[in-house]
Parts: sequence; structure tokens; C-alpha cells
Amino acid sequence: MPGAQQTDTAPSTPTERTALTIRGLHKHYGSHRALDGVDLSVETGEVYGLLGPNGAGKTTLMKAMLGLQRPSSGTIEIFGRPVGRESLAQVGALIEVPGLWPTLTAAETMKVHARLRGVPEEWIAPALQTVKMDGVGGRRVGAYSLGMRWRLGIAVALLARPRLLLLDEPTNGLDPVGIKEMRGIIRALADEGVAVLLASHQLAEVAQVCDRVQVLVEGRTRYEGALAGLAPDGDLEQGFFRLVESADARIR
Repeated sequence: MPGAQQTDTAPSTPTERTALTIRGLHKHYGSHRALDGVDLSVETGEVYGLLGPNGAGKTTLMKAMLGLQRPSSGTIEIFGRPVGRESLAQVGALIEVPGLWPTLTAAETMKVHARLRGVPEEWIAPALQTVKMDGVGGRRVGAYSLGMRWRLGIAVALLARPRLLLLDEPTNGLDPVGIKEMRGIIRALADEGVAVLLASHQLAEVAQVCDRVQVLVEGRTRYEGALAGLAPDGDLEQGFFRLVESADARIR
């Protein structure tokens, strides 16, 4: 059936462990359907990967989770509550390029965000330590590499000690050592009970850090479940390409 979703598990029923629940989410811009009936759920302590080609709707979906995009229809709940000030207080996010002030140091940047979020400055040092930036807090952001800017952006996202963390391309600009460290950071956060949803184009990294994945194509869910179901022959890249190509053929 054209447009049918491919899943290897039925949609889960929300529980007290469910950090994020999305049901039937649509976002239309005139005749263009950026999101077309997306469902997903993320549990506490889980790393959930959002995959898809450019224009698939990943960033639109993450912005809707943060209240930055108003859905045309459908529901989003964060720990059982609709998107709003109370539920978003439990969320940390880094989407697209981190918005940082180049003339400030990392420590100064974190102090500004601590005041904006209403959290104690004592929480700054642990957040910087988590992303391995505790030794460079006195350097101005304008002198940072892209990878260091992303680390600082993630530190800002962690500042309020969120229970749900949304990350868009968290290894962007990192060298192989940095990618390995970031993978460890994400897994450690999940082990501490944080629910992590990350969007990425790096299939190999997703394979090493995510518990479940969803593949979006043209705003529609084409697969949700374990990585083993996406690539039963062990070739994740080919499994992803087959899925995207078959979805494209159905859409046409």
C-alpha cells in the first residue's frame, strides 16, 4: 500500500518510563507535507536514533518537540504532558548550529545560560566536565573549532540537568577521538536514566550508540525498531539505501 509504514514493532503504549510520545504528527506548508503522520516514543535510559536523507523532516520534527514549530495536527507529550513551559523545563536540546557568542568565553557563555534557565552556577562545571571542556573554559568561543563549539552547545543543553536530551548531529565537526568520546558521553547519560533522541547522517555512529532507530523519508516513518531489523544482512548502509529507494519508488 503506498505510503504504508514499515515497522518491526507495534507502537508502544505510554508508561511512566516514557519520556517522549508522538502520535499522528503532521506538519503541512500548503501542499507540502513536511511531516505526514509520524509516530514515535522514547523511553528513559534509551538512545533513539532519527535517520533520513536531507529534507526528510528530522529537524522539523525536533523543532515541533520544542514548540518551535506548530504541528498541523497530532500530539506530542513529554513525560505525559503536552509541550509547554513545564514539560520543556525537563528538556535539553542542540538543534542545527549552536548559537554562541564569539566574544564570550565558555565559562561566561554558561553563566549567561544559567541565568536564563534559572539554575545555580554550581551546575556549570559538571556540564563542562561531561563534554570534556572543563580545561578550556577561559578561552573565547571565537577561537574554537567547529567541534569545540558543538561540545559547548551540548554542555549548554545539559546545563539544566534535563531528563530528555534532543541532539541534531552531535558528532558534527569532531575528529575520530572526539566522536568516540561523544559516543561515550551519550551512552553514559542514557545509563544515568536520561532519554536521548539524536538525529544523524552517520550510520556507523548510530549503529554503535542507539538502541532503536526511526527512518524518515518525505516526512513519513519508513522504519522503526532495532538496527538489526533495518539491516538483517549486517550491512547497515545498504539496508538504509534500500529502504529509502523503495520509499521513493512508492512515493512516485
